[in-house]
Amino acid sequence: MEKTILVHGSGHKAASWKETVAYLNHPEEIFCPELSAILDGREASFPNLRAAFAAYCAQAGGPVHLCGLSLGGILALDYALDHPENVKTLVLIGTPHKVPKFAFALQNVVFRFLPKSTFASMAFDKRDTFALGNSMKDLDFSGRLGEIRCPTLILCGEKDGANLQSARFLAEHIPGAELRVIENAGHVVNEENPGALAERLNEFYTLHT
Repeated sequence: MEKTILVHGSGHKAASWKETVAYLNHPEEIFCPELSAILDGREASFPNLRAAFAAYCAQAGGPVHLCGLSLGGILALDYALDHPENVKTLVLIGTPHKVPKFAFALQNVVFRFLPKSTFASMAFDKRDTFALGNSMKDLDFSGRLGEIRCPTLILCGEKDGANLQSARFLAEHIPGAELRVIENAGHVVNEENPGALAERLNEFYTLHT
């Protein structure tokens, strides 16, 4: 069976998938990379992160099932576009198809006033969070979504107002993509309703393995 790679967002770490994985079929084939670790000491810029993620996926030794949340979804989508031969299926959770500039600027203002200790539970420390964000502010996949050819599932928490519109856009522009909204969940679906998320993933993977 192909390996499944679950990719966390910038606000959390690999451990955020723990409960979801407990509900999934074939957990022995599931891998959750720590994004800060795969950078191996390099600055957390998007070019560095996408290169490190591509190298991580290549080590899987064949087509993989990619599932990413938020930043993880951006990485998964980017990899599927550049390496279609290496992606068996794609799942995007709470993933923007382009970086919303106003929301990004507002987030930066908030982050600037947070103490460094606040970032301990996040993927990157304060300095790297800003470096990564600044390197992503012009990302826009809108014009390339039609290139995706693998089976694709778009998921979004019903309370994730910031990403529901993007979820619909992704579902409309990725050929054959299916959109499912997860009840009783906001943006961090894998922590807020891991059981429902796992149920959707198990259904999807049963159809495409």
